[in-house]
Amino acid sequence: MKAKEYYNVAIYLRLSRDDGDMDGDKMESNSISSQRDMIRSYIKNQNNMEIYDIYVDDGYSGVNLDRPEFHRMMKDIEARKIDCVIVKDLSRLGRDYIEAGRLIQKTFPAFSVRFIALTDHFDSLTADDNEISLVVPVKNFVNDSYSRDISGKVRSHQKIKRENGDFIGAFAIYGYKKCENNRNQLVPDNYAADIVRKIFAWKIEGYSNLAIANRLDDLGILCPMEYKKMCGEKFQTGFVTRVKAKWSAVAVKRILTNENYTGTLVQGKEEKINYKVKKSVRKPEEEWTKVQDAQEAIVSKEDFKIVQDLFLIDTRAGNGREKTHKYAGLLFCGDCMEQMIRRVNCYKGKETVSFICATKNKNGECSRHAILEETLNHIVLTGLRQQVSLFLDKSNVMRSLEQMKVNFEEVVVFQKEMERLHREQDRYLGLRAGLYENMKKQIITEEDFKTFCEIYEKRYQELQRAITNQKETIKKLFQSGVTAGIHLDRMKMVMQVTELDRITLISLVKRILVYEDKRVYLELRTKEMYSNFIMPVGYVGTDEQSRGEAM
Repeated sequence: MKAKEYYNVAIYLRLSRDDGDMDGDKMESNSISSQRDMIRSYIKNQNNMEIYDIYVDDGYSGVNLDRPEFHRMMKDIEARKIDCVIVKDLSRLGRDYIEAGRLIQKTFPAFSVRFIALTDHFDSLTADDNEISLVVPVKNFVNDSYSRDISGKVRSHQKIKRENGDFIGAFAIYGYKKCENNRNQLVPDNYAADIVRKIFAWKIEGYSNLAIANRLDDLGILCPMEYKKMCGEKFQTGFVTRVKAKWSAVAVKRILTNENYTGTLVQGKEEKINYKVKKSVRKPEEEWTKVQDAQEAIVSKEDFKIVQDLFLIDTRAGNGREKTHKYAGLLFCGDCMEQMIRRVNCYKGKETVSFICATKNKNGECSRHAILEETLNHIVLTGLRQQVSLFLDKSNVMRSLEQMKVNFEEVVVFQKEMERLHREQDRYLGLRAGLYENMKKQIITEEDFKTFCEIYEKRYQELQRAITNQKETIKKLFQSGVTAGIHLDRMKMVMQVTELDRITLISLVKRILVYEDKRVYLELRTKEMYSNFIMPVGYVGTDEQSRGEAM
């Protein structure tokens, strides 16, 4: 490359967010200022250089060339406005050794652009072939390796934080906000949390996702993105299609399927392909990081489970309806196990509603299993009351309270066992601490010292695992007690109900089976819990009784 009499210089400055060299009172990083001052000082001492423009990519990684100011500079180079590029060091141009090498060895020479990296003492005008073909590639490779190493460390650090139950997202999930004292802790945002509860309640009540979205828009409730903007968050998404975003069926489903609302922090659903590619790929659910009770729950685990069950079955509303009928997704043929279809007949102004087997409706081999809705209502309500009365009669309530007392006594037993385990742990720590003194006094040999150390350490770890298991058992005992109390309150309400509604059905009934001879079986959601928790001593239920038979 021949020297020119005069150079129009592009000053290129870059700093990654990971460098973290920021001053809260300044709009740009101190390192950017440092780079600018260094390059300006260099140009001032040259009598054949003038600054054409300064290009600043502050907060952009060097692992790829997808940077706005870099692209602007390259356009000016292609337009022959620039014939010299100066950077502080090679890593400022980029940390991808292939891309950086291509720029220095091919692109810049093709446009007769001189390239200078000050602290690396590289000037393409004076550099020999050895420096261009060997030294520069090696330095670029080192810069690339640095990026790979930093990326690995960041991933490892984020993994540890996720496993510890720390929220590491840039923005809090709708319904939550970041705690003021701990930005890695989520706390409920009272207004948005109430909207989330309404969405779950409406879904259980029978509204479709689209109907819920329309209802929210009609009430003037801001969608998650608009709400974040109103709260002053610089939130951006690729889903924007209007000047002002509205609720959609997709947004509603995203909330209804988000397990975070139960208090379980779910993170790590996606990961980047590698440190050079921004694109992320979805990970299988078994690889997600889930931490129980990491934040306060907005929705109960029971209601969340009910909603997930609804997504597995066909609960679409009829034409022109925003709400499904109360038996949707619950009523099945007892023989072929297909869903029952609702039929409405009008005769002389009187409307009659009945249900028939879907298989028969499709000219299948099954029979009609027809049953009037009025008859079904009476049978189901009677069956629920019978089952609830079985749970709630005086003797059973007393026994359930006694059982709860036993559970709390079990907690005390487990706590005492934990105290014993801790004492035993301390004993082994003491024994291990005394081994060194025994070896110094030649009471035991060095080989004995190592052997006993391994034995004591192994026993200590076994005790630690036992303590962890005890803690989990106590946690489950408390949770089962609380959950049972919630379901018990719901069941008590059934005794006051005179007409069935969908919320009552969905909350208590998992499935209703209808047989050809009008037999109806109720499969309750809480059957496993109450068969152990409330059933009277010595009670042995038949399969039909345990499933809530109603005739």
